[in-house]
Amino acid sequence: MKRFEDLSPSLRSIMTPGPVEVDPRVLRAMSYPVLGQFDPQFTGIMNETMSMLRELFATRNTWAYPVDGTSRSGIEAVMVSLIAPGDRVLIPIYGRFGHLLHEIADRCGAEVHVLERPWGSVFAPGEIQAEIRRIKPQIVAMVHGETSTGRLQPLEGIGAACREVDALLIVDAVATLGGVPVDTDRLLLDAVIGGTQKCLSVPAGMAPITYNDRAEQKLLSRKRVERGLKTDAGLADDVKPVRSNYFDLGMLQDYWSPLRLNHHTEMTSMLYALREGIRLVLEEGLEARFARHRLHESALVQGLTAMGLTLYGDPTCKMPMVTCVNVPEGVDGEIVRKLLLEGFGVEIASSFGPLKGLIWRIGTMGYSCRADNVLRLLGALEAALLRQALRVPAGQAVQAALDVYEQSILFQS
Repeated sequence: MKRFEDLSPSLRSIMTPGPVEVDPRVLRAMSYPVLGQFDPQFTGIMNETMSMLRELFATRNTWAYPVDGTSRSGIEAVMVSLIAPGDRVLIPIYGRFGHLLHEIADRCGAEVHVLERPWGSVFAPGEIQAEIRRIKPQIVAMVHGETSTGRLQPLEGIGAACREVDALLIVDAVATLGGVPVDTDRLLLDAVIGGTQKCLSVPAGMAPITYNDRAEQKLLSRKRVERGLKTDAGLADDVKPVRSNYFDLGMLQDYWSPLRLNHHTEMTSMLYALREGIRLVLEEGLEARFARHRLHESALVQGLTAMGLTLYGDPTCKMPMVTCVNVPEGVDGEIVRKLLLEGFGVEIASSFGPLKGLIWRIGTMGYSCRADNVLRLLGALEAALLRQALRVPAGQAVQAALDVYEQSILFQS
């Protein structure tokens, strides 16, 4: 007798800031046969993925590979490996995920210094540069794209300021990798963390990272070889080790190097997915992909504005792939979200912290960033607001978005 029904998840238009819809070609790649982690075919796939990641991160770094785990695992791996107890760490905070970096740095035993801006805004790079010169930290850790507020932090000149005081710059690019330029080498970023479940349209479960020789030097100064793997009794145990075994980048890079020193069992099917997701990004072309995100953002924004809704936050630093909308007065935002999901199969996000209940967050990321999704969302949102007795100009939102598409050479091609 069957105890449980066959698994059959509903089809959704996922218009959140992550996760997003997974490209069908990525899902197909996940169905391929599992290989052993030291099979030459599989190690070849590992090497190929590293090469593709270098192109995605715009870097010549030796080290570019995924950490097995969600995006937060990549953030934690980089921070716990590069922050030694007692290090001075500067964290500019302008939303929820800056606070996450603060919490992780605290747990690493760092002496944490913060700069804060009101949510909905970002820092002028000069503010951060001046604080770097004043504090002279060992580490600066900051968020590139803050999905809690939909803001994009300019990074120009911050890496150069870090080099002046010999600080390492860690950048959380989880929400931006594959959606806007992440110029690792040009901006002098020492370590960068990406995410799979956002602009890459791969399921959550891996965190692509890259780091340069400066960061590697710090890793090697803390390196220990796992006791069960030692072949040389003279290897030192007196270094201050990374407090995590799983997230020790010194060990992970040995696994991804020609040494293939065993650390964990690689997530075979997820690596297939990541490789295919990056392949699709590179096939589309980075500049074309960035332009696609800007096009669908423009159509969405014009549609929301035509509906009479207002956007949250400073428009000069808006993320192209996340649009934050003020919930109109008198409207229950959660009832609207429930109707969108249950009535139209469209999911958008609420918010948290000081913005809880005040804004909706709409993602146009990766495979979810399509005209049919934008038009469907606008029509569904209009209907949901009318059900909440909010008077909106019927039909204008979709027409405004269509105007954007009809005027776009990119869309016509």
